[in-house]
Amino acid sequence: MSQSRLTELTWREVRRAGEDGIALLPIGSQEQHAAHLPMGTDTLLAEAVVDRALDLLDLPGGESAAPEVVRLPALPFGHSPHHLFAAAVSLSAATLGAVLDDVLDSLVTSGYRRVMVVNGHGGNDEIMRLAVKRFALRAEVTVAACSYWTVTAGDDTAGRPEVTPGHAGWFETSLMLAAHPGLVRTPVPARAPVDPPPLFDNPPHPGLTVERHGEWERVDGSTDDASGADADRGGRLLDDRARGLARAIRAFDTASRSAR
Repeated sequence: MSQSRLTELTWREVRRAGEDGIALLPIGSQEQHAAHLPMGTDTLLAEAVVDRALDLLDLPGGESAAPEVVRLPALPFGHSPHHLFAAAVSLSAATLGAVLDDVLDSLVTSGYRRVMVVNGHGGNDEIMRLAVKRFALRAEVTVAACSYWTVTAGDDTAGRPEVTPGHAGWFETSLMLAAHPGLVRTPVPARAPVDPPPLFDNPPHPGLTVERHGEWERVDGSTDDASGADADRGGRLLDDRARGLARAIRAFDTASRSAR
C-alpha cells in the first residue's frame, strides 16, 4: 500500500514517509448548502474525490509505481463569510492563510518536502493558491494546489459547464447523491427563478469579478436549480474528477522528483 493516513501512523513512520512521499491535505468548509445539502458538503466532496483518486493510484497494472502519499485529515473550515446570512463556520482570509502556513510549516519540520493541497470550496481557492506560493518562497519545498472540480480526466460526458461547480446546485447535488446519498434531503426542491440574476455567478462581462451586497440571501443560498440532479451522472462526474486528480498526483510526483 503506497497510501496511508497521517492519523494512523507513528511519528517514526511519518518521518520515513516524508523522505520520499507527498503529504496531501484536503480542505473544505462548513456552510449552508440551501435546504437539501449538509453544511459539510464541500469537505465531504473533497474527501470523496481524494480517496477515490488514491484508490485508483493503488490499482495494479498502473503505468508506473504508485507514488507514496500520506493523506492528512481534512481541514473542515474555510473562508465562508458570504454564507453567514444563513449558517456557516467561517475563518477570515488571514486566518485561513495562517492556518495553511502553519500546517505547511509543520509538515516541512516533520520532514516533508512535497505537499499537495486539494480544495473543495470556492471561497478557499484564491487564499489557498496564494498561501502555497508564498510558502514556497521561504521554504525548501515543492507545493501544489488545486480545487477538485478543476482537475478532470478529459472524458467527462455528464457535465454541465455552465453550472460547474456552482453552489448547492445541480453539480454538487449530483456528486452528493453519488457519494453520500443518505445526506441529501429529498425531494430536492426546484429553485424559483431569480430576477435579476445574481452577478457573482453571471458577471456582465467576461473576466469581471462582481459581488453585490445581499446577493446570496436573495438567491436563497444556491447558484442554480438542483432539482434535476442525478446520482448516475454524479457518479460519472466523481469518477472523472478522481481520475483527473490521480493523474495530477502522478504528474506532480514525477515533476517534483526530477527537481530534487
